[in-house]
Amino acid sequence: MELKQEFEYFLEQKEIKINEQERYSVFAVELLSQLNQGKIRVAEQIDGVWHTNIWIKEAILLLFKFGKLTDYSIDNNFRYYDKDTIPLRPIFKEENIRIVPGGSSVRSGSYIAKGVIVMPPAYINIGAYIDEGTMVDSHALVGSCAQLGKNIHLSAASQIGGVLEPANALPVIIEDNVMIGGNCGIYEGVIVRKGAVLGSGVIITSSMKIFDIVNDNVIQKGEGKTLEIPENAVVVAGSRILNSDFAKTNGLSIYTPIIIKYRDKSTSAKTALNEILRIK
Repeated sequence: MELKQEFEYFLEQKEIKINEQERYSVFAVELLSQLNQGKIRVAEQIDGVWHTNIWIKEAILLLFKFGKLTDYSIDNNFRYYDKDTIPLRPIFKEENIRIVPGGSSVRSGSYIAKGVIVMPPAYINIGAYIDEGTMVDSHALVGSCAQLGKNIHLSAASQIGGVLEPANALPVIIEDNVMIGGNCGIYEGVIVRKGAVLGSGVIITSSMKIFDIVNDNVIQKGEGKTLEIPENAVVVAGSRILNSDFAKTNGLSIYTPIIIKYRDKSTSAKTALNEILRIK
């Protein structure tokens, strides 16, 4: 791949020499273009297993390393400064993306498929991948390199954490048809499998234990692996008692996510997406 070869060349450079600045600019523009179009992505599924494309994450990091701080201000009332290698993403009507005005920002290097809806204010960071029919609701964050599948509802004030570094770390992955309630947070490369439902206020990190009361099972990440929320699991915010003498004396408990059921017809009816909202 020519783009990967260019990346490998610039990876070895401590700085971009004057006579190579145009060559590097072409590389940077092409990298962002291919990310914007979904031709390359930070992570992809192969035979059911998610893999990180490490070189793409490292190439994104090069944009920060070699970019120059630039004044992008429109006027004195709208001032901002960022690296010239990571501008805002250009979005055109022909892409069939609906972005409602009111303070949302999308960085270049993010793939947004047709039929995606972005409500204000929301933020989508570089390396993110958002597939068809997904809604990013108000005050929601899609962090660096996060991968979102089809027909997801990311409810208001929820955060999908960014995992840009270390480069070999798997980003947060949300598979197709997942419903994420308001004020949720998914971080540290957690994978949420197809059809899962996260109730409002659920926080999940890779170091947490998930208590599956349906199957009398405790789910946690294995060695060298990340935490996975099972397909069609319905997760709510819960707590468990701490058993140390100090905890018992002070009546302490700790937050924990709990799988209370697996998706059924009634759950699907409650979480069904309204197709009227989607762009055709």
